[in-house]
Amino acid sequence: MNLIDETVAAVRPPDEAAMRDARAHQARLTKPPGSLGVLEDVPVRLAGLTGQCPPPLPEPAAVAVFAADHGVHAQGVSPWPQEVTAQMVANFLAGGAVVNAFAGQVGATVTVVDVGVAADLDEAPGLRRRKIAYGTADLTQGPAMTGEQVRDAMAAGIETARDLVGGGARCLLTGDMGIANTTASAALIAAFTGLPPERVTGRGTGIDDATHARKVEVVRTALTRHGLPPAGRAGGGLDPFDVLAAVGGLEHAALAGFVLAAAALRVPVVLDGVIAGAAALAAAAIAPDALGACVAGHRSAEPGHSATVEYLGLRPLVDLELRLGEGTGALLALPLVQGAVRVLHEVATFDSAGVSEKGADGVTT
Repeated sequence: MNLIDETVAAVRPPDEAAMRDARAHQARLTKPPGSLGVLEDVPVRLAGLTGQCPPPLPEPAAVAVFAADHGVHAQGVSPWPQEVTAQMVANFLAGGAVVNAFAGQVGATVTVVDVGVAADLDEAPGLRRRKIAYGTADLTQGPAMTGEQVRDAMAAGIETARDLVGGGARCLLTGDMGIANTTASAALIAAFTGLPPERVTGRGTGIDDATHARKVEVVRTALTRHGLPPAGRAGGGLDPFDVLAAVGGLEHAALAGFVLAAAALRVPVVLDGVIAGAAALAAAAIAPDALGACVAGHRSAEPGHSATVEYLGLRPLVDLELRLGEGTGALLALPLVQGAVRVLHEVATFDSAGVSEKGADGVTT
């Protein structure tokens, strides 16, 4: 059995008994029922993932920033030169990016994984050199990747997750870097959800109206060229490996592996924005139960991301109109995830605190 098959086979459905226990425990805490809103669902989901109530505290945390370039950049979908990908990787490794500032704030480590940067990178602390190719091919001209490249990138994501968890991480966060990667993301999202390109293609780094219109047409051209999505087969009917090969990025494939590995290892993974969302669509198509490990850190300003979290049934914890990537939205949400779980560990029950609770008839007891 190869690494991907082994990982998928280890993904299990949520533990319903642990989830019931978590809900029951939550109902006994010294607070009005439901008063923590969306946060109340987080420890329940993580109890289902880990099979424990309360679930283990999701700390320490580690963010993996998967970096790769995209051949579709040649179609003029971004005003930024492709060289920026390698330059930003150097910035991450030097500690000078927003992801580094946010990670320092919440005590998370940052690992950068080169799976497809179109340049040779020197060895550096915090860098994993797992280059599969020097970027993808142009998805409007043919498949972005070969099937072998997809699987190699996915394996790199799996191995990264395993190594981080083996090093002590108990919560994983997704990060990404790649000029033009929102174009590939839009194509993936349209393929998996069946939504039209104009519905899921956003402005990425802030492109003007003319470039955005071109970007929509580039996505449409790619989908048409590859027959995506086939009529009546949007969603689960697609082969996710074929879709990734046709229109995805090396970082998408790696992130899909990262999500699958987190689920197999029973460790939560906080998803960042539209790039991670597109990868999560692929991971869920491969192993639907992998969604049990996923927490949507935030809602991106990218329209495709809203469509993605709705399709996956995930509720973002933060909505700040972010569109940076790097893992920044996931890092901002991390304290919310950790705090939600800590509630089950540390908040007293009505019985243990000697606090009266409101009965079903409205009378305190």
